[in-house]
Amino acid sequence: MKGIKDGKEITIYDIAEQIGVSPATVSRALKNNPSISIVTRQKINVLAEKLGYRHNPFASSLRLQKTHTIGVILHELNSYFITSVLAGIEKVVTEAKYNLIIVHSAENPNLEAANARNLFHKRVDGVIASLSFDTEDLNHFKQFQSKNIPVVFFDRVFENSDGTKVIINNFQAGYDATSHLIQQGCKRIAHITSSLKRNVYAERMRGYKQALQDHKLKFDEKLIIIDGFKEEDAIRSAKRILAMKNLPDGIFITNDFCAAVVMQLLKDAGIRIPQDIAIVGFNNDSIGKVISPKLTTINYPGFEMGQVAARSLIDHLKGLWDMNLTNTVVIKSELIIRESSLKKGKK
Repeated sequence: MKGIKDGKEITIYDIAEQIGVSPATVSRALKNNPSISIVTRQKINVLAEKLGYRHNPFASSLRLQKTHTIGVILHELNSYFITSVLAGIEKVVTEAKYNLIIVHSAENPNLEAANARNLFHKRVDGVIASLSFDTEDLNHFKQFQSKNIPVVFFDRVFENSDGTKVIINNFQAGYDATSHLIQQGCKRIAHITSSLKRNVYAERMRGYKQALQDHKLKFDEKLIIIDGFKEEDAIRSAKRILAMKNLPDGIFITNDFCAAVVMQLLKDAGIRIPQDIAIVGFNNDSIGKVISPKLTTINYPGFEMGQVAARSLIDHLKGLWDMNLTNTVVIKSELIIRESSLKKGKK
């Protein structure tokens, strides 16, 4: 096979030359046209993927190799935090006269990989991504690296990976939330969280454990509940709390919507919040301000996180700075104290 010069955009003519067929045959095979034999289609598609061929829906932009489009890969769409991040991204991207393509994985790593391929073929100039619960590696982002397409990860990331990441100090946030409950007199603190494969939940758990240790409270595995954050998941978590022989006197829950559902079920069961069980949530969702009692939470500055991620990417694309010089950007978070955790009264 003839070599392809590094950095050159692969065309159907390159594939045709290497396999020994016409460009028209390659074009039809890539469109899965049945007029081309299965064997030939497979051969062409394998080579196309190996060479990093991308479909070209932006022919008018091909000369510049730019589409002025940014791809955003999200793990969900229906959370206050994510909508805040998107608002921050959109503000920066719109001002820079770039367009957005938004896709979401619905917490499915296979769909995440498919979305990444889709954005690659749509020739996005850069990607901003937050990983699904069960994403095991970053192999599906290597295609962008092969074309020097920058990727910025936010919130859910692999903290030890290369590339730019925008996060909060999840360890400190978990530590602060747990320490606050301890300061309110809680000695048996449950922790409701989600997949520890993700940095955000693993680090919050680490902060929770460290706070217990620093205050000489024993860590109890039976007080840990790992589940999702949808309503049915939160109901299941609340039932597990109620089924405990020795109820906790405090709960640190790493999602405000989940915390609101758990709190309501506990109240329905006759448990007083915060007198019997004090509760701290996470994200500073708007729901925390309307439930009763109002929810103590960690403010997770999604809008600012979105702005920082987008600005890092756009400035890199414009040549204003090299984002590869900065590995991790840490956004400040803070504990917001409301009635749901104040066993000792207002402060």
